[in-house]
Amino acid sequence: MSGLFGSRLVFGAGGAVSGLSASQTLDLAQSADDLGYDLFSLSDHLHSHRPTVEPLATLSWLAGQTRRIELATNVLALPYRPPAVVAKTAETLDRLSGGRFVLGLGGGGYDEEFRAFGLPERTPGQKIAGQREAIGIIRGLWSNESTTVHGREFSVDGARIDPRPEHPIPIWLGSYGPRALALTGELADGWLPSVGRVGLDGARRMRESVLAAARRAGRDPAAITCACNVIVRIGPPPQPGSGAVTGSVAQVIDQLLEIVAVGFTALLLAVPTVAEQEVLAREVIPVVRGEVASRGLPPTHVG
Repeated sequence: MSGLFGSRLVFGAGGAVSGLSASQTLDLAQSADDLGYDLFSLSDHLHSHRPTVEPLATLSWLAGQTRRIELATNVLALPYRPPAVVAKTAETLDRLSGGRFVLGLGGGGYDEEFRAFGLPERTPGQKIAGQREAIGIIRGLWSNESTTVHGREFSVDGARIDPRPEHPIPIWLGSYGPRALALTGELADGWLPSVGRVGLDGARRMRESVLAAARRAGRDPAAITCACNVIVRIGPPPQPGSGAVTGSVAQVIDQLLEIVAVGFTALLLAVPTVAEQEVLAREVIPVVRGEVASRGLPPTHVG
């Protein structure tokens, strides 16, 4: 089962990195595995102007090419694949990887991609309904001998998969809108936004909404992993409003500590090269961990 829960501060790689070949993606994943990163993730953009890889197929390949690092979709666009198929694929990927898979899901934020592929477009309300139904279908297939859901967006009738997972597979949602954040707090195991997209203040407010929804649902907010994507570039001076963490090693450390202070327990650091991953692993991540401990910024803080 995933080891990303608990009080440990988690660091990931991959994620918001595009334009890489399959071999470059493999290099990044194996480097992250060797350097001690906790998680390697891939985004899901099948319709693109830059080279991309299909994440589920690629993560299955990476599972056989890595030893210990966990693997995640960041995040899987639901309109591309029926939820029941996602459930079967996720179980297989988790089993083949030795229990190292995290299923990141999104409602589908880029309608032009689905339009280009001839897939149904959904309103924001339909996307939220679809996410709720999809989670019910996926978890039902993972847990039950037979699953029937007659939803507005997705349905299954007596569906089953065999084998079923030997342990719960975490589901993280990449959510932003009020209804999506409420759904995350109610049902998800983790929340995975991109800090650069909403800014640190926006991320703080959204996180509070997720945790409030968890309390309303009778859940322990600490059970939700608060992860975030962070684009990092060491060298260029800080550029306010760019959405990226940039600057010297010391400046990058300070900015990452600000993100941890908001309450994020998993920082998925997106850099496009092995050399940059090495710098982060050797000069940034150990210092951030040490500062978090010395400043009393417990990763389990839930506000």
